[in-house]
Amino acid sequence: MNTITRAHLAEAIYAQVGLSRNESAALLEMVLGRMAAALEAGEPVKISAFGTFSVRQKGQRVGRNPKTGVEVPILPRRVLTFRPSQVLKARINGQPLPRGGQDDAS
Repeated sequence: MNTITRAHLAEAIYAQVGLSRNESAALLEMVLGRMAAALEAGEPVKISAFGTFSVRQKGQRVGRNPKTGVEVPILPRRVLTFRPSQVLKARINGQPLPRGGQDDAS
């Protein structure tokens, strides 16, 4: 199973859009940079028919070291979550697309 990398995505943009390789790579970096900046600011990033990336705040809690069983405090932190759209879920499972075909992330 191959992992899709930035280089693969930039090459796909180059092949399908017709920009130069440098322009394709710059466009990809600009899009990823904008997404990262929005998430850093706590804004959700919603891509229609794909899903929603969002940042969630987790509070402090008590965890346990699995080897020793000693309780350890886990500090509060922000975590990135992804919620796939119904369209993406259907595609992954080989099912027909939901009515409308452009369902937002849910």
